[in-house]
Amino acid sequence: MEPRRVDSRGDRLSPHGGSETGRALVLEPYLRGRAAASARSRPGATARTPSSRLDEAVGLARAIDLNVVSAGIVPVGAIRPATFIGKGKAEEIAGLVKTQDAGIVVMDCALSPIQQRNLEKAWNAKVLDRTGLILEIFGRRARTREGALQVELAHLNYQKSRLVRSWTHLERQRGGFGFLGGPGETQIESDRRLIEERIARIEAELEKVKRTRKLHRDSRKRVPYPVAALVGYTNAGKSTLFNRMTRARVLAADMLFATLDPTLRAIELPKGLRIILSDTVGFIADLPTMLVAAFRATLEEVIEADLVLHVRDVSGEDSEAQALDVEQVLGQLGIAQENAILEAWNKTDLLDDEMRIRLSNLATRRPAGDRPVLVSALSGEGIEQLAAQIETRLAQRRITLNLVIPASDGAGLSWLYRHAEVITKQLRDDGQVVIVARTDPANADKARAKFAGEVH
Repeated sequence: MEPRRVDSRGDRLSPHGGSETGRALVLEPYLRGRAAASARSRPGATARTPSSRLDEAVGLARAIDLNVVSAGIVPVGAIRPATFIGKGKAEEIAGLVKTQDAGIVVMDCALSPIQQRNLEKAWNAKVLDRTGLILEIFGRRARTREGALQVELAHLNYQKSRLVRSWTHLERQRGGFGFLGGPGETQIESDRRLIEERIARIEAELEKVKRTRKLHRDSRKRVPYPVAALVGYTNAGKSTLFNRMTRARVLAADMLFATLDPTLRAIELPKGLRIILSDTVGFIADLPTMLVAAFRATLEEVIEADLVLHVRDVSGEDSEAQALDVEQVLGQLGIAQENAILEAWNKTDLLDDEMRIRLSNLATRRPAGDRPVLVSALSGEGIEQLAAQIETRLAQRRITLNLVIPASDGAGLSWLYRHAEVITKQLRDDGQVVIVARTDPANADKARAKFAGEVH
């Protein structure tokens, strides 16, 4: 194993560090040769260095207050069905686990149930793979009832495939009474049945949540403010940008998955357009499919958004790879309209002058409809330009109407205020009201049909 020096101060829940939950060893399996070529050929696979992946894995471990005592890269020539890394490497790491007195080993890869069990026996320590670690983080971050349900659903689906008997009593429960009853279900079958029943109950509750969210979205449509949803790789600065633009106090920290539950705020842009800005959960490389499915109710805020604001951390070496990971998740959600996505290149305050000029030139070369905005959510640099660009992009998707309505038509005026954004209203001497309103194409057609007196 190639060891790495670990900075014990980073990625804590608070500046003073959280309560330690265990001594941990973090391992980054590095696939070489054919194994690496096979991994790179998978759809959606992104190229990033083992070093950067290890740093991210250490950050994930510290996000649940694990005391990372050692971290390193483990070269793997071929994936072994029994232990993933091979018998020799497993024995070498067993000695390191014993020396470091580590109770938890984090493997930054997807382990099968058999691989996880065999490694736990070999190392006499709890083994967490990447999926299990992310689930642990999400379990800590969930604050709302909805978030807790979504995490529990993902965790149960993960756990269902990992039911391994660790007891010797009760091979089977007796079916029936006396000597007439045949063998009943095994303990594993009983546990699996209980898990499946719990999954069914959670899915039913999440359906109620989904209906409630739909009602909320419908009510927002009646108050016709367009929605802009912030998305991006975890720790890209979404919550800091959200706080900067809305003056909210959403938790923003140098920490992976600091925000889990969605937050929405109404803001007014420079030219007077009122919008709803939504902060959502961050994405990550190899995000477990079960998590994408579980959080679909939350991510529907992104699906239904008029504009997706993709926040990118351009100060890191993996910025391009992270952007591809986000685009992959957006593709899974069915968001493929390029004209509905605006990129905000964040953390420019961390760039030197040469890199800042280079990125500015790259942004300028992009077509006008696909041009990113360079910002620093921390210092406020570029925020005004970003707000103006959001307003321009949203205005392109909305139609401005000039209507003449009788002042006596109270029902018509009420309908217009419910379904459009009234910009100006002027009463004429002849008792007519001249209104300039802005709305989406569907309501624009309804307004034209309802009020024949549109003027141009």
